[in-house]
Amino acid sequence: MSALAYAVSLIKKWEGCRLAAYPDPGSGGHPWTIGYGATGPGIKNGVTWTQAQADDRLALDVDRFLKGVRSVLKKPATDAQLGAMTSLAYNIGVKAFANSTLLRKFNAGDVAGAAAEFPRWNRAAGKVMKGLTNRRLDEQGVFRS
Repeated sequence: MSALAYAVSLIKKWEGCRLAAYPDPGSGGHPWTIGYGATGPGIKNGVTWTQAQADDRLALDVDRFLKGVRSVLKKPATDAQLGAMTSLAYNIGVKAFANSTLLRKFNAGDVAGAAAEFPRWNRAAGKVMKGLTNRRLDEQGVFRS
């Protein structure tokens, strides 16, 4: 499987797809989200998309996040590792990923240490979220595969 396919599979599984905008589960408000976790300008209460819009946006976003993750890697990654890191970055943002201990450990050649960092990213708005805990464990498993 390609890195892109790993990332899309994880993102679809954990984000799900909702065609009507909804508030962020962690904050109960901003940022409003739609499709497979898309946020940004124009996404607010009352917005609806077609399935094609959600799929198109996911393709654009995953490509962008994959490029963002690749841009900060200093060591080669397997497709599974790259896909898992892209799924994480999709959820937390490339900037947070770029500043993460996970990336520092990976770039230093400590792959096991990097894998151990995934579960630390299980909070939204300061609260531990069961869904994020489960997602991180799934990403960690893919990363290790």
